[in-house]
Amino acid sequence: MDALTALLLLVHLIPVSVAKNGVSSKSRKRIMPDPVTEPPGMDPLYEALLYCNIPSVAERSMEGHAPHHFKLVSVHVFIRHGDRYPLYVIPKTKRPEIDCTLVANRKPYHPKLEAFVSHMSKGSGASFESPLHSLPLFPNHPLCEMGELTQTGVVQHLQNGQLLRDIYLKKHQLLPSDWSPDQLYLETTGKSRTLQSGLALLYGFLPDFDWKKVYFRHQPSALFCSGSCYCPMRNHYLEKEQRRQYLLRLKNGQLERAYGEMAKVVDIPTKQLRAANPIDSLLCHFCHNLSFPCTGNGCIDMEHFKAIKTHQMEDERERREKKLYLGYALLGAHPILNQTVGRMLRAAEGRSEEVFALYSAHDVTLSPVLSALGLTEARFPRFAARLIFELWQDRDEPREHAVRVLYNGVDVTFHTSFCQDHRRRWPKPMCPLDNLVRFVRRDMLVALGSGSTNYYDACHRKGF
Repeated sequence: MDALTALLLLVHLIPVSVAKNGVSSKSRKRIMPDPVTEPPGMDPLYEALLYCNIPSVAERSMEGHAPHHFKLVSVHVFIRHGDRYPLYVIPKTKRPEIDCTLVANRKPYHPKLEAFVSHMSKGSGASFESPLHSLPLFPNHPLCEMGELTQTGVVQHLQNGQLLRDIYLKKHQLLPSDWSPDQLYLETTGKSRTLQSGLALLYGFLPDFDWKKVYFRHQPSALFCSGSCYCPMRNHYLEKEQRRQYLLRLKNGQLERAYGEMAKVVDIPTKQLRAANPIDSLLCHFCHNLSFPCTGNGCIDMEHFKAIKTHQMEDERERREKKLYLGYALLGAHPILNQTVGRMLRAAEGRSEEVFALYSAHDVTLSPVLSALGLTEARFPRFAARLIFELWQDRDEPREHAVRVLYNGVDVTFHTSFCQDHRRRWPKPMCPLDNLVRFVRRDMLVALGSGSTNYYDACHRKGF
């Protein structure tokens, strides 16, 4: 048994203790270090495995947990696409050989995989917003194309969809059996991996759905900013953040040595190798348990991979300590959070039939939202990560509505900026909707320190 296989077994087979009601006694802390499964200190291989999110045992989650007198009104799901083929190639090396057709006897597998393929084959005439109608509905290349969703990625989201089905449909009856198109809102970027991930989750959630009832809207921006994408100050913060990343990299002697050694292996200048972003390809090798690339000059090895991954972890830690990325995140996440708050308010006031919204997106979508919400301990979005906002109505006081926020099945409501102090004053296991509304429409802009209380001004006025 090699070291990677042993680590896979350690991470995926150690059970998590759960109380009788399905809630871990440390459930709110699971985005924090877990003394049972988490190694002491920074472990780049452990973090890389969490990022891979290899489907294994059925996941326990906290979605849908609420006192019996609360009624679920609507659910808003943000996902990162599933496992994909790399976007970059390491020069002068052979591409990783991964089959992007969907095959029943190949791991990872899901009981609905064949039915998913069959159903997608019937959707070739589906009506989606342009340019989505030109994209394939499932991956189907014997050798994956760049950025293509893999079988692992499909299975990850079939699992997500089935988990949400068990909770929101079977337990809470969020949708009736004769649901209407108006009850769903579906939006994706124009990449095949996000559309296919959204379809896989939707199929797990609503098996054999009626194609005539499903309509995916196209979102041109990875920030899902719709008509509010022009924001000069957001770009200003991003440029400063990229400068910070560059300076941190220059200070890391171990990283530079690793890049130098890898460049010698593939016989190209170090600068060219760095520009090829080798970590993207190496993560693919790692997640699929493939040997790292070799040439006549030697091999890229696990120590090189660990050096780059360790630097990524150090970069994420420094990023949390500085405010540059936070400035970018507050402005970058505001449009989609504002849209979500608007949907919640319309649902709470009975002005909308919509009960389930799905945004199929990227790591660069979820990461700013997590940061803007104040979830500083949350890990970088893994493959098939999910961030969910639940809207609840108190049946005892029907005018009262509350929200829960969950990240990869963990209730992080009381870790958010808008609700971390509220728990002491409100005995309910969720947060008043008003807190989220006030945070999005005022407080997250005030936090920039520019004196702005509206998005347009904040985008044009210097803050911290």
